[in-house]
Amino acid sequence: MTGLRLAVTMGDPAGIGPEIIAKACARLRPRLESGALSLLIVGSAAAMRGVEAISGPIPEEGAAGAGSCHPPVAILEAGPEREPIVTGVISAEGGRLAYLAVEKAVALAQAGDVAGIVTAPLNKEALNLAGYAYAGHTEMLADLTGARDSVMMLAHGDFRVSHVSTHVALAKVPSRLTEPRLRRVIELTVEALRRLGIARPRLGIAALNPHAGEGGIFGREDIDVTAPVVASYGSADFDVFGPVPGDTVFVKLRARQYDAVVAMYHDQGHVPVKLLGFNVDPATGEWKALSGVNVTLGLPIIRTSVDHGTAFDIAGKGIANEDSLIEAIDFALQLAATRTR
Repeated sequence: MTGLRLAVTMGDPAGIGPEIIAKACARLRPRLESGALSLLIVGSAAAMRGVEAISGPIPEEGAAGAGSCHPPVAILEAGPEREPIVTGVISAEGGRLAYLAVEKAVALAQAGDVAGIVTAPLNKEALNLAGYAYAGHTEMLADLTGARDSVMMLAHGDFRVSHVSTHVALAKVPSRLTEPRLRRVIELTVEALRRLGIARPRLGIAALNPHAGEGGIFGREDIDVTAPVVASYGSADFDVFGPVPGDTVFVKLRARQYDAVVAMYHDQGHVPVKLLGFNVDPATGEWKALSGVNVTLGLPIIRTSVDHGTAFDIAGKGIANEDSLIEAIDFALQLAATRTR
């Protein structure tokens, strides 16, 4: 992993992105200064300066770390600010700068100037106010890179979940479960697991319907689509199990019977990952830590992300947690190192 450079997009500058980036830089300082890693922050320099009172100064510019031709941390402006950004306030300007940061980072990754990109959270409402009609990062990245069939994977440690569908209405989910799409998700997930060092991946395929359809009483998608696809991989050099009822498949994943699960829709896959990754203080009900990584599979570039939102309600208060961002950086480094080898 020595010398790899990642672009970190700020997300919405009015959210907690600047704060968690600055805190992550502080915790990663030994690795940054040794040259094992360098970060290019793409966003608003003013927003980064604004959080230094909370996080301390970031190790920007100066001499390159040992073994690296880049400074430990550098900032690249996403674009000129047309209007002042107010911390904690949704605005079209925040959405515009968030989009421009991703656009620039993607171009850098495609040109080979960075090994991958790590994204801090943006706000879908602000993004759409700015005129960018995307449901989120995944759809935006697919458009910017020309990848039309990407896959979202969430990870919390070795608890990994890929998704057949994500940002669509629940009523549309059954129509998204097709043989080509399911095969695409399975094969991209296997590829990612191998890049993480798992020689013979094991996948559990979640059922769409309760009890995997109960013989067709609760729907036939699991019987007509999922079961034949799973059976077709019988001679593959990886193992696929399913359809496994949704109320037990994640218990088996947690028990390490699988290396990953393929979920059928957004909430089916997101809820278990976030339940494990979000640490809540039972006495106060407040978050103590936010862990988890969002990975986009099937892109021509490496992209990982935090697994939480912009948290406008706590932006600027100095209490945002950077754990998820550090996990996302480490995950990107793992994937980048494998690609380099």
